[in-house]
Amino acid sequence: MQGKIIKGIAGFYYVDTKEKGIIECKARGVFRKKNITPLIGDEVEFEIGKNGKGYINEIFPRKNSLIRPTVANVDQAIIVFAAKKPDPNFSLLDRFLILAEEQGIDVVICFNKVELISQDQLKGLVDDYLKTGYKVIYTSVKKQIGEEVLREVLTDKTTVFAGPSGVGKSSMLNMVSKDLQLKTGEISEKIERGKHTTRHAELMPFEAGGYVVDTPGFSSLNLFHIPYEELKDYFPEFNEHEPYCKFKGCMHIHEPVCGVKDAVEDKEISKQRYKDYKLLYDELKDYQDRNRWR
Repeated sequence: MQGKIIKGIAGFYYVDTKEKGIIECKARGVFRKKNITPLIGDEVEFEIGKNGKGYINEIFPRKNSLIRPTVANVDQAIIVFAAKKPDPNFSLLDRFLILAEEQGIDVVICFNKVELISQDQLKGLVDDYLKTGYKVIYTSVKKQIGEEVLREVLTDKTTVFAGPSGVGKSSMLNMVSKDLQLKTGEISEKIERGKHTTRHAELMPFEAGGYVVDTPGFSSLNLFHIPYEELKDYFPEFNEHEPYCKFKGCMHIHEPVCGVKDAVEDKEISKQRYKDYKLLYDELKDYQDRNRWR
C-alpha cells in the first residue's frame, strides 16, 4: 500500500491512505542502517504485518525537505508575522525567505493582526515585500479579514505555516477550517511574545483539499551553511538589477557602479531588505572566514 506520512511520534509513523484511512507504521531497520529518517510529508510504500501493524518498506524520492520544521514534499510556505504585538522582526522574516528560496518552495507572506495598525502602516508593510516578487496577503482573526483569500491559497496544496510564536498561526488555521480546532496560546504582556502551543509538526488534512502544517514557533534561524558569496542569489529582487553592475560577480556591498545599490536608492528595492542583506552577508562572511581552516 502507499500513502503519506502525516505524523511521527517516538518511532511510530502515521500514514494517510486513500484505501484504509490512517495506518500506524514503523520503519524497517534498513532505514536506520542507511541513516535515513522518515519525515512527515514523505510518500511511502508499506505493508501490514500479521500483527496488524504497518511496516514502511520504501520512501519515494522527495521534491524538497525542510529542517525546521522537519517536513518533506512541501508545495508552499506561508510565512506569518504579526503586524503588531509582537512587532515584526524583518531580519527573521528575511531568513525564512532565504531558506524557502534555497529549497525552491513557493512563498506567501502573511501579516496577521492588521486591525492593530493603520491603513498607511499596512500599505508600507505590504508594498515593501511586494517588491520582492512574493505573494503578500494580510489577515485579522479578530475582524475576520482575509479569510477567503487564505482559504483559496491553502486549497489543494501541502502548506507549511512558519513564523515566531504569538503571531496567530493556529488561530488563522482555526478561522479557515473549523475542523482543525488547534490549541492557541496567550501573548505574554511582559515581553509581547507568544507561548509555544504547537509541540511538533503534523500534516493535517485541510477540508477544502490538501494538507497544512502548523509548526512550533521560534525566534531564530541559523543560515551558516549558506556560503556568503551565494547569499545574493536568495534575494530574487536583485536579479533584474544585476546586469547594471559594473563588475561580474558583484556582491552589492562595496563595489562602485552597482545596479542593486542604485535600485535601493531609487526605492525599487526595499531599504529594509537591503539592510538585512548586508548584515547577514557580514555575519556569514565573518563566521566562514574564521572557520575556513578549522
